[in-house]
Parts: sequence; C-alpha cells; structure tokens
Amino acid sequence: MKVAILEDEPLAAEKLSRYLQKCDPMIEVVQVLESLEKAIPWMREHNSRIDLYFMDVQLTDGLSFDIFSAIKIDKPVIFTTAFDEFAIDAFKVNSIDYLLKPITFTDLSTALKKLKSLQRQFSSGEQLAPVVKELARKTYKDRFLIRIGNHIKAVSSQDVLVFYAEGRDVSLMNTDGKSYPIDFTIEALLPLLDPQHFFRVNRSCIVALDAIADVVMYSSRRLRLYLKRPFEKEIVVSREKVVDFKKWWGGN
Repeated sequence: MKVAILEDEPLAAEKLSRYLQKCDPMIEVVQVLESLEKAIPWMREHNSRIDLYFMDVQLTDGLSFDIFSAIKIDKPVIFTTAFDEFAIDAFKVNSIDYLLKPITFTDLSTALKKLKSLQRQFSSGEQLAPVVKELARKTYKDRFLIRIGNHIKAVSSQDVLVFYAEGRDVSLMNTDGKSYPIDFTIEALLPLLDPQHFFRVNRSCIVALDAIADVVMYSSRRLRLYLKRPFEKEIVVSREKVVDFKKWWGGN
C-alpha cells in the first residue's frame, strides 16, 4: 500500500510513518507534504500512485478540506487533527476515519483495519448500505476532553448524562455526578451527538437518554426531567419540544 502524508509537524509525520511501518511493513510512505501549496500540485500529478492519504486538517496555509475543491481525490482519506470540531466536515468527503492527536498505535491500527474491511465489502459485491451506515455512525463524537487541574482527560460520550449552559459557559456532567467545563456551545454540540441518545430539551440543556430516571407532567403542558444522578438545576422540556421529546423518549 502506497501512502502520502499531509502534515506540517515533522515529528508528527515521523511518528505516523513509524506507526504505519509497525502496522504493516508492506506500507510505503511515498511522500510527506507540509502545505497546501505543495500538496495540491503534487497530488494532481501523483494521485494515481497513492492508495491512501493521511491528512492533517489544519496545515500552515489552510485547511486540507480545501484540496477537495481544487482537485478530484478518489482515494480514501484518514484525517488527523488536534481539534475535534472538524469531524462532520471530514465525513462530507471520502474520509474513512478521523483520528485525534496524539495518535495512538491502537487508533491507527483500528483505522487501517476498518479500511481493509470496507475494501473487502466493496470488492465482494456486498451492498453499499452497511458501509454508508458505518461511516455515518462514526460522524458522532465519542469522547470529550476535560481539564482536571493540570491534567487533560477524555470523557466518553456514553458517560455523559447532561450538557448544560450557564450564560456562555457550557459544562458536562458525567456518570460520577461531577461537572466539567468544555469548549463547545450548545449549538455546536448538536451535530456531534447521536440524536438517538441525546436530546436538546430546551435552549440550555441536552440530556442523554440513559440519564433520565423520571419524567413528570409539569405546568403549561411541559415536562420536568429527573436524572439518575442528583443535578442542581431544574430540567424542563420546553413547550415547543414536548411532542418531539415524547417521540424520542418512546423510541421507534
């Protein structure tokens, strides 16, 4: 397999190349490109030689997404980035996976296995629907970074009970009942969350399905929610969202 890497950090490119060789000695890193200025003409000339691209989202002179409007790329892409707000954009192009830095060997190995699995499905003539479904599933964010003192940790989306806003500040509360600020607005969170598991009940609150312990009729045809963990704020489903909430709460 011939691979090209778009990465403006030499150490990150070297680490990725080393991991690729460890995953599969047959992988050949043909070229490392550090900018759009160099990448676009090179890819226009050499795209036919490449089997897979690794693209850092933010390069020195722009976003790697700009490549797709400049030239036609018909090869699979795995995006890498230190920022997670680009996940939805990544899956609008022919992305196989989206890896958050610092990339681990396990994450890379899983992404390559996914690529091989998809290639087998296409070559064996299987229906496209399962492949599309798998890619769509990956568009939802699976973890959030929080800061605890001088440490940064990841909280799985499955461990989030509620996202809530206080003014401009947004926090999450996890299954331990602890709250942590995050660098997202409520609006920015919506496309990142699986709508089967999360619902925006009002302007300032998104609740997880598994977090709800009780739903009580409230004044003016509204609903009040109680979570499985003590939560200091009152959670009320706004009047205009009650019908949709009931459909979501009731399931398919």
